[in-house]
Amino acid sequence: METQEQRRVLGVDVSKQTLDCATWPATNVWQEGRDAAGIARLVQWAIEHAVRLVVLEATGGLEIDVAAELARAGVPVAVVNPRQTQRFAQALGILAKTDQVDAGVLARFGAMTGVEPRPLKDEVLRELDEVVARRRQLVEMLTMEKNRLASARDPRVCKNLKAHIAWLEKRQSDLDNELRQRIKDSPVWKAKDDLLQSVKGIGDVNAATLIAELPELGRLNRKQIAALVGVAPFNHDSGKHKGKRSIWGGRATVRHALYMATQSAQRYNPQIKAMSDRLTAKGKVPKVVIVACMRKLLTILNAVMRTKQPWNPQHIVIQTA
Repeated sequence: METQEQRRVLGVDVSKQTLDCATWPATNVWQEGRDAAGIARLVQWAIEHAVRLVVLEATGGLEIDVAAELARAGVPVAVVNPRQTQRFAQALGILAKTDQVDAGVLARFGAMTGVEPRPLKDEVLRELDEVVARRRQLVEMLTMEKNRLASARDPRVCKNLKAHIAWLEKRQSDLDNELRQRIKDSPVWKAKDDLLQSVKGIGDVNAATLIAELPELGRLNRKQIAALVGVAPFNHDSGKHKGKRSIWGGRATVRHALYMATQSAQRYNPQIKAMSDRLTAKGKVPKVVIVACMRKLLTILNAVMRTKQPWNPQHIVIQTA
């Protein structure tokens, strides 16, 4: 009888039209169409062969329907960062790149690195995620248009830019209202929103971003959540050389929301302000101060979500596992 470790891992390379599949340690390789019938056949194959894990890359949303159908059927599935699998392939000396080769790399990555399946966002949470993403796009467009307005000289161009800025601001306001209403209508989200906004520095949009894009908050320990967001410092040492530690990777959208929240928390959150003042007094550069405060704020948020207790500024920093 096969043990859990011996059971096959299935790698699936997802493109717009096809699903290229490969297994490890066996060498089954085949292709399905990326349509309802093809996904159904893939799910059935995974069930019949009792695969212990299916590994897909995050490919801009193309993987969502495949991962969702696998998860609904009870098949363990992990959606991984493409950068990790690319470096894994390089470490193995795999230089060729085809869809079938990529599928094989994904299967080996799942079998050899111990990647674990993570719960998928439910359909409603994915909708919230899309609203948050759309709001972020509007903010980026607003910034670009305002920069263009600052350098524009032609009156007609200025008029056009001002009209577009007003339109974008109205759309952003509408999305802000929609976010508030969606959270208000969900008892689960409302409870999470109340907990998050109990922490000074966290506002409506910050809370919505964390709910939509960081569902692991409160489920991981402080080191794991810091690494997931990308605010954990990594060493850069070699031999006698001791390089500067720096943050790297993680979820950029969550990190941006955390950065904005930390700027507010440095003024209004007594715990974060005290830390910021202490590091500044020691002569730390502003970038080091803000990253340390981001990590501290994330630790507080993680503990608040884990304990399901509102933030209490009278408590010394809530510790996490």
